[in-house]
Amino acid sequence: MTTERTPTIARMYDYYLGGTENLDVDREAADQVIAAVPDVVAGIRQNRAFLGRAVRFLAAEAGIRQFIDIGAGLPTQGNVHEIAHGVDPAARVVYVDFDPEVVAHAGALLAREPNAVAIEGDVRRPEELLAHPRLRELVDLDRPLAILMIAVVHFIPDAEDPAGVVGRYRDALPGGSYLALTHATADGIPADAASDAMDVYRSGVTPLYLRRRERVAAQLAGLTLVEPGLVNVAEWRPDASKPDDPKLMFYGAVGRR
Repeated sequence: MTTERTPTIARMYDYYLGGTENLDVDREAADQVIAAVPDVVAGIRQNRAFLGRAVRFLAAEAGIRQFIDIGAGLPTQGNVHEIAHGVDPAARVVYVDFDPEVVAHAGALLAREPNAVAIEGDVRRPEELLAHPRLRELVDLDRPLAILMIAVVHFIPDAEDPAGVVGRYRDALPGGSYLALTHATADGIPADAASDAMDVYRSGVTPLYLRRRERVAAQLAGLTLVEPGLVNVAEWRPDASKPDDPKLMFYGAVGRR
């Protein structure tokens, strides 16, 4: 259970994005990360922008009308259902998070939205998550869908086989489905800075595991990657808002089953 004395992933992420759904304890922890890695705010905002572009691609170009957003975090601007409904108001979206506070907050905002729900679930338990009754009410797992794993797999420790976890979601997808994934990396930052940032998460939040490109690529095995493949999130199908000097903080890709 989260408390006002314990920073949470979701509230820290909200703070990085410039939101207001965060507490002093979250800001203090996030500021420690920013002190170690000043580019983290730019990187996280680029990661959020990737999510928007990926969902637009999936809805407008790939024809996907069902989305499961795992590790969704607190609602903010440009939510998945808002983007998908801009293409087709009938698109269905299930938000999943392991934090009851996040699920309650999202559920309240979605109370009048018939085609979107928020449920509690653990990314490490694919079969249990995909069997959730409310998810099954909204999503037909026999028809093409998209699973979104945005900035979540880097919280799965090596001992719990992150590539294997992602693979179980991949194997549950029917043909013609997609999986979008982003993962934090230390490839673009000094080793001591990466270590300091990870220490903040280990000391009071949730341990964070920064992984190199080849380890992220292994999580996408068995998928056909949409061009340009696995790249810095800022360089995945960029729009006019692409930064002049994108910071490598996250790798991202969209793959087809």
